[in-house]
Amino acid sequence: MTTSVVTTAVIIVAAGSGVRLGSKAPKAFVSLGTETILEACISTLNAWTRHCIIVVVAPEGWMKPAQDLSSHSVHPVTAVPGGATRTQSVRNGMAALSPDVSTVLIHDAARALMPLEVFERVADALSHGQSAAIPVLPVVDTLVRVDADTRVTSDGVDRAELGVVQTPQGFRTADLLEAYKNISGDFTDDASVMRAAGHDVVTVAGNPQGFKITYREDLERARMVVAGGQSSRVGTAMDVHRFDADSPLWLAGLEWPGEKGLQGHSDGDVVVHAIVDALLQAAGMGDLGAHFGSDRPEFAGARSSVFLTHALGLVRDAGFKVVSVGVQVMANSPKIGPRRDEAQKVLSDLVGAPVALSATTTDGLGLTGRGEGAAALATAVLAPL
Repeated sequence: MTTSVVTTAVIIVAAGSGVRLGSKAPKAFVSLGTETILEACISTLNAWTRHCIIVVVAPEGWMKPAQDLSSHSVHPVTAVPGGATRTQSVRNGMAALSPDVSTVLIHDAARALMPLEVFERVADALSHGQSAAIPVLPVVDTLVRVDADTRVTSDGVDRAELGVVQTPQGFRTADLLEAYKNISGDFTDDASVMRAAGHDVVTVAGNPQGFKITYREDLERARMVVAGGQSSRVGTAMDVHRFDADSPLWLAGLEWPGEKGLQGHSDGDVVVHAIVDALLQAAGMGDLGAHFGSDRPEFAGARSSVFLTHALGLVRDAGFKVVSVGVQVMANSPKIGPRRDEAQKVLSDLVGAPVALSATTTDGLGLTGRGEGAAALATAVLAPL
């Protein structure tokens, strides 16, 4: 009888503090619903048929909780303490590897929803002789350069030459160990360490579901994805409008007497517009402008609830239902807090699903910080009917 030799390791970097999430517990120990962030990472790897070992790099003093949360793993798990920086944490994880581990994948626990297919693509690139492989998403937004005064200084940054880097990042273990021996200082990811050592790094396709959970709104988005199930669809969209002192303010489905209104082809409700855009994006049906643009005179001056009702019909016709929506308003005024419950009820009734509303200012930065307008960022989760 022969035993399989484990030649692949996955290091889960899980030593983050959780401060930016507003959590007293370290980030990896924050709940996504039925599982913590760390448990979600382990659950994904449980479906991997490739033989591997897992090294969890946890905050100092959290070794036993990390080991306990990993108890459902089908792969062997070792917990080691992290360092003061990500670079030091990865060094600690690498030090725990045995000499027979020939390839290593380094994964940020904060990307807890990254699908297994991306792990497989990275591992396949290594098995075909690459020294380093990383998952990357294309940049889809228009990019500009901005100075310290928030003024655009140049246009035309070529998106074709750019990519959004994700994890897991995979390496030949010996090459990465040698690269770490020859560098000093801190790096934001391990591919940068390899490039600094002169190695080529290839890319494979990433996945939008592997977004990084850094701030509270990221955590809320991740929880909505988990609540929606594996077959869910997620859309995220932003809407921005300037204030108009001659118009009434409609925001989050409510009228706000005494407040400056918002310019727009309709009533300018950035909250409802962002929700509509997010719903259409999640359903793969374009955006707000494509369906309700200024070339559609029948929508001029219309209440944004009309857009929402129409969009919900399109979503249903496409075979989806709304699971939940989260929206954050960015504006100095009006103050959302006193009417939050009222607005959430109105929006939830309109959408036919729970809508969570939050608000923030931008510390005096940008159009909203200068009091010139309001913006809203919405995330919508859909599931098949």
